[in-house]
This record gives sequence, structure tokens and C-alpha cells, in this order.
Amino acid sequence: MRFLPRSLFGRLMLVLSAGLVVAQLLSATINLAERDRVLVTASGMQPARRIADIVNLLDSLSPAERDRIVGILNVPPMVVRLQHAPAAEEPAETGGLHATMFSTVLHAALGDERPVRVTMRGTPPAWTPGAGRGRGQGPMGGPMAGSGMHRFPPDGVAFLIQVRLQDGTWAIFDTQITQESASLPWRVLLTLAILLAAVLLLSYVAVRWVTRPLQLLATAADELGRDINRAPLPEGGPAEVSRAAHAFNTMQTRLVRFIDERTRLLAAMSHDLKTPLTRMRLRAELLEDSTLREKFETDLVEMEAMVTQTLEFMRGLSHREPAQLVDIMGLLESLQADNEAMGRNVTVDGRVTRPWSGSPQLLKRCISNLVDNAVLYGKRADIRVDDGPDQLTLRVRDHGPGIPEGEIDKVFEPFYRLEGSRSRETGGTGLGLSIARSIAQAHGGDIHLRNHEEGGLEAILTLPWKRV
Repeated sequence: MRFLPRSLFGRLMLVLSAGLVVAQLLSATINLAERDRVLVTASGMQPARRIADIVNLLDSLSPAERDRIVGILNVPPMVVRLQHAPAAEEPAETGGLHATMFSTVLHAALGDERPVRVTMRGTPPAWTPGAGRGRGQGPMGGPMAGSGMHRFPPDGVAFLIQVRLQDGTWAIFDTQITQESASLPWRVLLTLAILLAAVLLLSYVAVRWVTRPLQLLATAADELGRDINRAPLPEGGPAEVSRAAHAFNTMQTRLVRFIDERTRLLAAMSHDLKTPLTRMRLRAELLEDSTLREKFETDLVEMEAMVTQTLEFMRGLSHREPAQLVDIMGLLESLQADNEAMGRNVTVDGRVTRPWSGSPQLLKRCISNLVDNAVLYGKRADIRVDDGPDQLTLRVRDHGPGIPEGEIDKVFEPFYRLEGSRSRETGGTGLGLSIARSIAQAHGGDIHLRNHEEGGLEAILTLPWKRV
């Protein structure tokens, strides 16, 4: 089964094409067989009538007159000779049925039940009019009328017919269906080929028409994972396609409603936490023990950062800013300037000459989170820009210790932090990379991490180019 096409379109076309080809071959075989039978019957009527007329004429003539008449009638494609005994029958090469049919037609033309022998051969033997009974004598022992060599065409269907006359003499007839009549019906084959090509073309259009909605449905399902708010599928077409599109759109609507409700709930909870945190900060200021007050303030700052990051994470999931043309180099230079103003070491290498279509604020936030992660845990951030034909690639590399291979996928989980990052110096809530990847995936891209071969961790942001 490995040779079968993988797509539904390919399999349907294979089944239809194979079925049509087999059907056309069977139809051609049946037509050729039927044509052969009709051809033999139709072409045998005229020779049978002519043989019957010659036999009736020879019955009414004297032996001398018979020789003269046979010499006149002995013209290919029918060779006539007379013998006192029937000739030895040669093995039939083809078609006992055809010989029987010709015999039946000849009996009907003669109108009596006199002995008749019919043999059908593939090709008639070469025959010289001077080669009669006794080799060199005429039909009844005298010279054969006519001269020269008469040879039938080498191809075709030949009959050897022997009819006994009323006086016991046997009239021998060699006749043939010519090659032109027995040749393959190329017009019929051409007609079948044209019919096959037309049906295959119509099958291609029909199968394409049937499978295209499935392709659109698969594409929509794939895009749904990147953009939950994508445009709904058109619900036109056949009833089955319309129902499938309607079910898909209903599922998408329910997913959007569920995610929005969950996002609003979590955002509201995070927002409401700010009020007790503010009260706790005010109360911590009233503590007389400076050491205890400092510990409370540190914990409150960390909790407030977690709440703020959670709110930003929820807004990042639900925020859908209209797509705009973004100057990538201008955005990177702005980020570089902001970080250098804070005393950070950020470099940019490479250039992008065309604008990218997307959300400028979300993209800036995505790259900023990657830069912050590189600076906090790897001392500096080196940004390299690769402008590919299909996608834009931004590589943000730090010069830190990297992370274990088994932890690479886990760091994208919300609130997940490596043990080495749980310090007051670095801080962090474990949401920066989650927010960055969510933004990238919302734009049809993604973020991957890898330990650089020269040391440090490298974050690879890929974004597809979109038509603008």
C-alpha cells in the first residue's frame, strides 16, 4: 500500500483513472470482437452470393463451357478451379465459428442442401492459374485459362470453399477479406481515446471540486492554532461541505468565547490583587523594625511584579492590534538605544530592507522580553537579523552558562523558572518567554531555544513574511 498516493485527491484520481482505463479496454475488446463478427457476416454475403451464382451457372453448362467460364471468372480476390474430388482440407488457422457462419450464408444463397465445405485460413496460399488438378492441367484435366501468377495480399482473412455440382464435380473457390477491411479500426480507437481523455479531465475537475473544501478545512484548522480569531470559513457549496464549515465555525466561536472568558477571569483576579498589595505596602511602612520592613517590602515587590507580569501575559493573549507595516531595523535600533541608556550591552547585526506586516507593539514586546532574558541571565544580548525569502529570523544570543537540554522546552511554561534564576538579583516571574512565544505564534511564527556552540543561550525568533 506504500505506492498509493497519500492525498485523497490522488487516491480518487487513481481509482477513477484505473476504472476508466479498464472499462475502455474492455469496451474496445468487445467492440473489436463484435466488429469482427459483423465484418465477416457482412463481407461474406457478397462472396457467398457470387459463389452461389457461379455454382448455378456451372450446373447449367457443359464441361467444355465450364472451362471457358472458369477462366473468365478466375479473377482475384476470388480464384476458381474445378476438380473431380474435393481437395484435402488444410487445418484452419482461425475461427471455426466464422467458417460455420459463412457456410450457413452460402447454403441460404444456394437454396439447397448440397455438400459444402468451408475452411477459414489466416492467409490464402499463393496460387498460379496454371496449377490445377494434376498440376499443369486445367480444372477438368485441360489447360487452365488465363496466364501469369495471381497472389492474394499476404495479410487478411481467406476462405477455402468447396461446393459439389450436380454432376459430382467439385468447384473450389479461394476468396478473401482484404487487408483494408480486416485492419484495426483506428477511428474507433481514436474515438475511445478521446472519450477516455475527456472523462479523465472531467474526473479531475470533479475530484478537485470535491476535495478542495477538505483542503480549505485542513488549512483553517492549522491556522486556528496560530490565530484563534481568524476569519470564519465560507459556508457555501454542497450540503455536506456547508455543514462541515458551519460546525468548524461554531467550534471556533466557542473556543474564542471560552478563552476570552478565562482570560478576563484571570486578568480580573490579578488586577484585584493589586489593591491588597497596596494596603500591605502601606502597612509595611509603619513597621518600626527596619530589617523586617525590608523583608516585607522585598516580598511585596516580587508579588507585585508577578501580578503585573500576569496582567501583561493575559493582555498579550487577548490583545489583537490591527496589522501595520513595521520597520524592523527602526524597532531594533530603538530597543538598542533604550537598553544602552540603562547601561546594557546590546548589539545588532544584519539588515532588513522590507517592512514586516504585524503588530508593532506586540513585536517590540516580544523582542524586548528576549533581550531582557539575555541581559539578565547572560550579561549581554547580541541580535542577528536574517532576511530570508519566506521568513524573517531574529537570533538573540547571550553569553551566559546556557541551560540544560532537558529544560529547554520547560522554560516556555508560564511561571516556570530554573533553580539558578531564583535569586533576588535576577528576579523574574517565569512569564517573559511565555509571553514572547505567544506573541510569535499569534503572528504565525515561533521561538526556539538552543545552546550556542560557542557558549551561551540563543533564542531564535522566526516570523513569516506576509503579503502587504
